[in-house]
Amino acid sequence: MSNIIIDYDSTFIKLESLDELSKLSKNNNIKVQNRIREITNLGMEGKISFTESLQRRIKLINSDKDDIEKTISFLKKNISKSFLSNKHFIKKNHEKIFIVSSGFHELINPVVEKYGIKTQNIFANNFTFKKNKIVGFDKNNPLSRSKGKVNIIKNLKLRGDTHVIGDGFTDFEIKKEGYAKYFYLYTENIKRNSIVKSADYLLKSLDEFIKIYK
Repeated sequence: MSNIIIDYDSTFIKLESLDELSKLSKNNNIKVQNRIREITNLGMEGKISFTESLQRRIKLINSDKDDIEKTISFLKKNISKSFLSNKHFIKKNHEKIFIVSSGFHELINPVVEKYGIKTQNIFANNFTFKKNKIVGFDKNNPLSRSKGKVNIIKNLKLRGDTHVIGDGFTDFEIKKEGYAKYFYLYTENIKRNSIVKSADYLLKSLDEFIKIYK
């Protein structure tokens, strides 16, 4: 049996969900949005630690539960094109597909569950709230720290070959640390040149993975 680990931001969906939350939040301005996007990219390219990236972005964000609902509706309309066209493949293989993301359950679960992916196969961070407002994140969650994805996969103790599909350095780390056989750099939405040499395959679409996987 083989396992398929799929990233969420810029892979399952076309965008970075936290960046979109900041754009759609009624209290945020362009300056804040741009700064959050810059920090996201620094983290994805491995230029700053993921913990630092998350802390800096959550400190800047000024969002509430209404903004989250608005963002979910927007993200549902921005699923990656080849994921949309291969919904049948995802549903058929839902038992062995895991979504492992440094993003947030609140922005992920309502989108990927429509594809038959089990809640227990979705691993992500959690916001913390004061009344309706986001005030931080759960610091006990392994995904809130550096090498979070590595530790999640390590603890799952998966049997068989593990295939990791993602667009960033944290996805590659799973293979680098010995917990995946293949790392597929997903380039349908963005191509991070700093990680190209680390990939076993470059994927322009999910269709290409399906051909290799079969």
